[in-house]
Amino acid sequence: MTGEVSGYDAVAEARSVRNVLDIHWSRICSRLQTEVGEVEYRTWLKQISIGPVDGDEITLHLPTRFLRDWVRTQYGDRLSALWNAELPAIRRVELQVGRPDPVADPAVAPGDEAPADAAPVAGAVDERVAEARSELSRHDLAAPLDPRFTFDTFVVGKPNEFAYACARRVAERPSSPGFNPLFLYGGVGLGKTHLMHAIGSELTRGGKVSVAYMSAEKFMYRFIAAIRSQSTMEFKEQLRSVDVLMIDDLQFLIGKDNTQEEFFHTFNALVDAGRQIIVSADKSPSDLSGLEDRLRTRLGCGMVADIHATTFELRISILESKAAASGVPVPAKVLEFLAHKITSNVRELEGALNRLIAHANLFGRPVTLEATQDVLHDILKAHDRRVTIEEIQRKVAEHWNIRLTDMSSARRARAVARPRQVAMYLAKQLTSRSLPEIGRKFGNRDHTTVMHAVARVTELMERDTAFAEDVELLRRMLES
Repeated sequence: MTGEVSGYDAVAEARSVRNVLDIHWSRICSRLQTEVGEVEYRTWLKQISIGPVDGDEITLHLPTRFLRDWVRTQYGDRLSALWNAELPAIRRVELQVGRPDPVADPAVAPGDEAPADAAPVAGAVDERVAEARSELSRHDLAAPLDPRFTFDTFVVGKPNEFAYACARRVAERPSSPGFNPLFLYGGVGLGKTHLMHAIGSELTRGGKVSVAYMSAEKFMYRFIAAIRSQSTMEFKEQLRSVDVLMIDDLQFLIGKDNTQEEFFHTFNALVDAGRQIIVSADKSPSDLSGLEDRLRTRLGCGMVADIHATTFELRISILESKAAASGVPVPAKVLEFLAHKITSNVRELEGALNRLIAHANLFGRPVTLEATQDVLHDILKAHDRRVTIEEIQRKVAEHWNIRLTDMSSARRARAVARPRQVAMYLAKQLTSRSLPEIGRKFGNRDHTTVMHAVARVTELMERDTAFAEDVELLRRMLES
């Protein structure tokens, strides 16, 4: 009977190990999805399953040799780094073909495919469980910085040059007057997280500055864990002992009053102590409805820097930089095609290029426009522009409170002419219609009138932030 109980306990402990590994693997998968994009993750990484841990090595399984070889080449080092960041005891990742071996799997239950004399591995299981529990109880304060996200790899253009300059200033002189806190905001995949990691990498290079980077979600998770373990004072002391605190995606705290309260007090304590705070969100502080007024006010008292949607020129620059780094020749017409088709998200743009390059490497074929349309058919289909000129005119007229008939009328008053120019600009950006076709939809105007409208709106967007935000809002509404 004693032996049976002992064996059962060993299995229970083994299952505990597997649960711990599953928790860490879930975090790693979430990080990978953020880094490579949803399409790239589904294509190459989603089919990975966890195998056993042996000493300082964990085994991961993939269903085919092709997938294993590709993941090993492209993501092997990154997987090792992420596992080591989650569990420092793991230093190597072994990739194998096939499903995890149930005999080697520490989570096999009695009566499964594990042999009856598996009890001797209980000592190894105990050791792993103790190590895993130690890691869970340690509660690392911050997420690791991504070494790929540096200032050198950030492509600067007009939509992001102000945010880049502010980030550089903070990296060179943290806690400078007027730059604490630094608040970065903009849409998904425009470079906020990249800049935060770049600041962190620059500040920690000399080893004299302590930096804590975490998402708002992780901040909340750590705070709740501290409450449950009755270690809130330790949590507060850890956070308030760092030189630089970076919180990503602050909008996640909307509606979470207790966590907002804790962040507010942490914010005050760090600023009062002369420490630097860097925050990112999808909207400016004043637009984050759902945050406490006192927190929004504090967030807006430093430097607020927005990152606009990318321009065609910036997207081309990003693609050229990534293509050059890959070493695979990508024709200019392919880069232009991608820059025209994928306009809203830099992360997805890079993911599409990575997929093209992977296809070229794996099959030894050159990158062509025809191959691009074939390989990226699912992405391109999702980005097909189905917006009509009539829909654009209606939305713009509603936004500026003018009559729909004014879009095609001869009126030249500024209150009418400016919205009409915006509608022409959006028609050029969001539809495949030619300039003469667009002109005919606006009261049979000449194509040169449309060209002038596009140029004028582009110029105004560069000079007037509020106007640029209006146009970007209309674009998002039409694309959603």
